[in-house]
Amino acid sequence: MKVTVERAELLKSLGHVHRVVERRNTIPILANVLIKADKGSLSLKATDLDLEVTDSISAEVASGGSTTVPAHMIYDIVRKLPEGAQVVLEGTGDRAVLSIRAGRSRFTLQTLPESDFPDLAAGTMTHSFKLSAADLKRLIDKTQFAISTEETRYYLNGIYLHAAGTGQAATLRAVATDGHRLAQCELPLPAGAEGMPGIIVPRKTVGELQRLVETGDGEVGIELSSGKIRLTVGNVVLTSKLIDGTFPDYARVIPVNNDKLLTVDKQDFEAAVDRVSTVSSERGRAVKLSITGGRLVLSVTNPDSGSATEELEVEYEADPIDIGFNSRYLLDIAAQIEGEVAQLKLADPGSPTLIQDKDAKGALYVLMPMRV
Repeated sequence: MKVTVERAELLKSLGHVHRVVERRNTIPILANVLIKADKGSLSLKATDLDLEVTDSISAEVASGGSTTVPAHMIYDIVRKLPEGAQVVLEGTGDRAVLSIRAGRSRFTLQTLPESDFPDLAAGTMTHSFKLSAADLKRLIDKTQFAISTEETRYYLNGIYLHAAGTGQAATLRAVATDGHRLAQCELPLPAGAEGMPGIIVPRKTVGELQRLVETGDGEVGIELSSGKIRLTVGNVVLTSKLIDGTFPDYARVIPVNNDKLLTVDKQDFEAAVDRVSTVSSERGRAVKLSITGGRLVLSVTNPDSGSATEELEVEYEADPIDIGFNSRYLLDIAAQIEGEVAQLKLADPGSPTLIQDKDAKGALYVLMPMRV
């Protein structure tokens, strides 16, 4: 195998695939990236057995072939090469090494045979549809912060993606919850997604996908079955196993009868919560909201360090209420509100609160209160 490729192209491609590779691996081949040169293109592939990413770039292929080399090491080498360099990758069949040349730099890396590299065969996909990258980015951005990190409730360790609503009002809905807060975002159901199974996309896959659609340009091809999902973004193909579990009936926790409406300027509210929470304890992070008339008083009392209060003018006409929340969770949700005005629909100090953008664009958030 002998191939010449532009350093920037190779670095970008390795950037897409090497992140999937775990730093610690008990199976040596999983630490490697599969490199395959064939007819004017170089393809790279990495996997952790749950998630597989492939990318292909154009290259000058003098002779084709394939091999595998340590993923993080080749990424670091290419990253440190001078900009604009032409990188020559050359492998000889009889010696288990790949040589990398650029300018006056020479590297040789130990290889493992391609035949050892696992293939995350996707099988048949039952549904396929397309989404704009901007729409997919929005679905992820609005819900990803609420994914649970608790391994025991593994079925909450991802985003639940499913078709909701009916007829004209059918939507593609993404939901994430960790038991303390819930985030939901939806958009009109794309053609081809009708009747799709409800799937739970794992947290690591969500993170990789978020990076791929960062710019929000172009379209994403989505193919899925009840066990796997395959996403195509440009030349990058990401195939992932799905979480094998049942997502809880989240609709039960979304309050519908919360009649106390608090309307507040999003930026003022976010800044005030951030300021008063400075003195909150690491463990509790509780902030108390005391609402009466057109006034909201935010207060934090920490027996170890002190207290803080701040008052805001708000729109509120219901009965006075005192309610406590985890300040970090409040800030996470406030950061998702796109408009200038946030609405909090409250019931009582022990019931979940519904938070929405006043110009609600298909997103809503539910937050459980804390005792304060």
